Amino acid sequence: MKCPSHQNFTSISRHYRAILRSCIRHADLDTGEKLHSLSITTGLTSDPNTCLTNALFQFYCSFGKTSHAHHLFDRIPHSHWDIVDWTTLMTCYARNGFPENTINLFVEMQSAGLRFDGVTVMCTCNACAKLGNLALGAQIHCYIIKLGLIIGVKECNSIMDMYVKCRKMEEAKRVFEEVTERSVVSWTVILGGVIKWEGVKSGWLLFNEMPERNEVAWTVMIAGFVENGFIAHAFSLLSEMIFEWKFNLNHVSLCSILSGCVQSGDVMIGEWIHVYALKEKGNEINIMVATALIDMYAKCGRIGRAEQVFKKMSYRNVVAWNSMLNGLAVHGRGKDVLNIFPQMVKEAKPDVLTFMSVLSACSHAGLVDQGRYYFNRLQSVYGIKPTIEHYACMVDLLGRAGFLEEADRLIMEMPMLPNEFVLGSLLGSCHVHGKFQLGECLMRKLVEIDPQNTEYHILLSNMYTMAGKKEKANSLRQVLTKKGERKIPGVSSIHVHGQVYQFTSGDKSHPQSSEIYVMLKEMIQRLRLAGYIPNTTCQNFSAYYNGEGNADAEEEKEQALFSHSEKLAICFGLLNTKPGVPLYIFKNLRICQDCHSAVKIISKIYNREITIRDRSRFHCFKQGLCSCGDHW
Repeated sequence: MKCPSHQNFTSISRHYRAILRSCIRHADLDTGEKLHSLSITTGLTSDPNTCLTNALFQFYCSFGKTSHAHHLFDRIPHSHWDIVDWTTLMTCYARNGFPENTINLFVEMQSAGLRFDGVTVMCTCNACAKLGNLALGAQIHCYIIKLGLIIGVKECNSIMDMYVKCRKMEEAKRVFEEVTERSVVSWTVILGGVIKWEGVKSGWLLFNEMPERNEVAWTVMIAGFVENGFIAHAFSLLSEMIFEWKFNLNHVSLCSILSGCVQSGDVMIGEWIHVYALKEKGNEINIMVATALIDMYAKCGRIGRAEQVFKKMSYRNVVAWNSMLNGLAVHGRGKDVLNIFPQMVKEAKPDVLTFMSVLSACSHAGLVDQGRYYFNRLQSVYGIKPTIEHYACMVDLLGRAGFLEEADRLIMEMPMLPNEFVLGSLLGSCHVHGKFQLGECLMRKLVEIDPQNTEYHILLSNMYTMAGKKEKANSLRQVLTKKGERKIPGVSSIHVHGQVYQFTSGDKSHPQSSEIYVMLKEMIQRLRLAGYIPNTTCQNFSAYYNGEGNADAEEEKEQALFSHSEKLAICFGLLNTKPGVPLYIFKNLRICQDCHSAVKIISKIYNREITIRDRSRFHCFKQGLCSCGDHW
């Protein structure tokens, strides 16, 4: 096509804009991009007239092409910028996972002297909610009040949501009370906040006060019950929602409830959701729901079920692949991750999260050479610049395998400052491998980063005890005692017959407590006969242990080891389930070496599969072995 004359420019430009609007309506990105290329080669976009440039800008925003949109936005003369252009680009960034860019644009817009409107309020407050940026969100709210701006219920809902996400329920409720015409969304925003920050019982009271409840409100309440282990209540509410009120569960509702299952660790509701999805959609389940099912099954200890869902998917994007890879990684199946990774490359482009899962899988399985291989090719082969999370994975991998000097060198070579996760990982390896000097150095750096974290002090104290340096160990403990700091108590949860039961170390509050301790005594006796020797170094940091190493103190330490929360949960499970039924236990802290050794033997003695999810991974114990291969 020849370059159009000035006379024909307006009509051609109008024609192009009409085609672009049609492309937006029909979600036709390809045609729009070709039209953009044609407009460049023919010189249409070089004309001072900005109409076509603005139309292209709107086109790319509608498809979430943030970099293209921002480039075109910058090409529009500043004198032609209006509030619509600003908010369109801000919304584009917000919807596509770049809330920081949204806030930066808001600041630029204010500097340019433009007053914001309701759309700007919603967009910016949503970005503040995602980032937890209370300061800016509160400033916007104050600005609205100061100028007496009239905003609608939608804008108020965004402000409330921002306060809820920033854990400021009083402020959120104050805005709620000031809204004259509350919508069901207004009630639902407050409901979600009350459940999260004030408890599911308070949420239930509010739910019953709501004058109107849509499927989102029902889903929020059901997910709240699931997350907090009230499975019977969740089932009852699900039945009422579907069979009495005739609401359907869409993919957003299904994913929300499955997310609740991940939080609680209970698979019963998750299995029900799976059956519901199959019944409603057949084998072709929505990709978001299928991915949520993979994540739920994997994080609830049913990795085999996760694989079944994954294999039945006709189309798998990078998110689905990442969920499967991460699930296999936390279950210690590093070799399986590496075996299926080439297949992923054929179906989807690996991203930052993909290689976090790959490196984590290598770490949990002790695959050092493979981990080095992929880390060294991240940028050169896959075009991914290593992030601090990738470095943390590599430090963890090298440290676990005993390559502490190499891990320390890697930290020194990092292009960014190490954070507490990088340094804390290496400190944990120093504890395992007895590298005291490096551990002391790391401890000093960690205290500078996070002075309130007691775990570092405890690790180093235990290292000193193991090395016979009792004075240094006691000195560290005294520092923590003076500060009033206490070790986070271990809590283990077990799901039996649709209910959640929680145990803490030495817990005697359960109605079956006497039976549990009789079972514990019997179990310890059988363990000893099988060769179990209590590892009392795992009980170093104790209030009663004075470091003198006398026989009474040693016996007390053994007794404390025997009543660790996961051992009590196992005893409860053995008492209340049929022989051969697998046990699934979820712990808030890392499993200790003594419990890890003991549970391996328990799985063989009682012929039970025992899966324990600690704060970082799964340990699947079967016939005296653990899926981690002792690489933990």
